Amino acid sequence: MTRRPAPIILAMLALGPVLAACSGSEPAAPVAPQAEVTELKAAATALGDVVTDANGRVLYLFTKDTQGAATSACTGDCLTAWPPALAGDAAPKATGVTGSIGTIDVAGRTQVTLDGWPLYYFAQDVAAGDVKGQGVNDAWYVLAPAGQPIRTKPSSPEGGMGY
Repeated sequence: MTRRPAPIILAMLALGPVLAACSGSEPAAPVAPQAEVTELKAAATALGDVVTDANGRVLYLFTKDTQGAATSACTGDCLTAWPPALAGDAAPKATGVTGSIGTIDVAGRTQVTLDGWPLYYFAQDVAAGDVKGQGVNDAWYVLAPAGQPIRTKPSSPEGGMGY
């Protein structure tokens, strides 16, 4: 007579990798950006002073966007990796940001702009001040508080990582 493994043992073997992944030894998952950008701030990072939201999450521009245009070039899967910085009913206030803050309408949502550049988060930036999106595909860059792109690479090993 051949003995079969008990169903419970099979279930444990199948769930082993899943449970190991949930054990806390894996890196933290990316944090979703706040629902609405209520404030743009200047904050110090490995790249110098850059534009962030009120929670210190760094914002980026996409060089395939046209500065001052009423549309965004980031669509489809791009928006998963680079969620737009969305405004509420009013344009965000500024603290230490001297560039011109505005908005554009993107598919029924209001995206925040700085000096005509639509602003985005990078989904892999998990903490305030992360600049992992800097220079990704030579198309994504942080902005200085006056609204100009900063195209230098970060000086810390944390930044500059892509997907």
